[in-house]
Amino acid sequence: MHISQNTNSTIHKSSFLSVTKEEKNDLSKSQLIYLPDTDCQIKSQVPLATLTSFRVGGPAQWYVAPRNLEALKACFEWANTQGLAITLLGAGSNLLVSDRGLPGLVISTRHLRHTEFKPDTGQVIAAAGEPLPRLAWQAAERGWQGLEWAVGIPGSVGGAVVMNAGAHKSCTADMLVNTQVLAPSGILETLTPQQLSYSYRTSSLQGSQCLVTQAIFQLQPGSDPEQVMATTSQHLEQRRTTQPYHLPSCGSVFRNPKPYTAGLLIEQTGLKGYQIGGAQVAERHANFILNCGGATASDIFQLINYIQQQVQQHRGIWLKPEVRILGEFE
Repeated sequence: MHISQNTNSTIHKSSFLSVTKEEKNDLSKSQLIYLPDTDCQIKSQVPLATLTSFRVGGPAQWYVAPRNLEALKACFEWANTQGLAITLLGAGSNLLVSDRGLPGLVISTRHLRHTEFKPDTGQVIAAAGEPLPRLAWQAAERGWQGLEWAVGIPGSVGGAVVMNAGAHKSCTADMLVNTQVLAPSGILETLTPQQLSYSYRTSSLQGSQCLVTQAIFQLQPGSDPEQVMATTSQHLEQRRTTQPYHLPSCGSVFRNPKPYTAGLLIEQTGLKGYQIGGAQVAERHANFILNCGGATASDIFQLINYIQQQVQQHRGIWLKPEVRILGEFE
């Protein structure tokens, strides 16, 4: 494999051997590490703002985007031998990363993309990095029902499995057959929805170090493709007309505290349009926070806290974030 070099970067070939403290310090100064027998390049100080839908956040101490399962295992092994924490990054659409960045190794699944439709069973196998909207359209074009609701969710398959993503009264748990996860130890395991302890927008994988590598969904083939595509289009149009897509956001910020919706509670508190720095509560949908330009992660974090305090004060309800908040904040 060819690796480009420049005068400001250093390439290390990692052998997965234990290293001394001095060697670790030297390692942290490097900018590029090539893992032998893989096509992986581990880079240092990679800005995460470009990899999250909020478009905020500091750099990853180390960052890698493996393209296959063997490379993914090698990344886990490298992090373990270096004593580094691992942060898993999907599409970055449900994430708020601190302005200070993240220590350790950030592993992105953005290049783990593959789909396989099984006409005999009505099942589709999708890799973790596959975008949900693209998977929804692929199913619709075949006349397969079941994923119409997912077309407007700007996330990946892996993130959907972890967060139990959902919309239009449907969710991931409804159609998941099983998912394959990779533990930090390098062991692959297949888990069923029952083993994932699914509930509203959460699962037992949330907060764990296991990485979803692929998922199998049960769909219903045999419908008229034009009809399924029309339904899918309707779902997308509904989201576009009721939610703000014109500025960077993370999607819904808070979980809905049943029987209420977070958006209505925030709206009733009079916070639509309220702004801290470059972060603003959306006028179109109050459960969205927008980066109006130049927002920092701190601006967004402070606005989240302010919303929680105001809703608690006016309605007696403490809103729980749906967005994952990573890194150090004041």
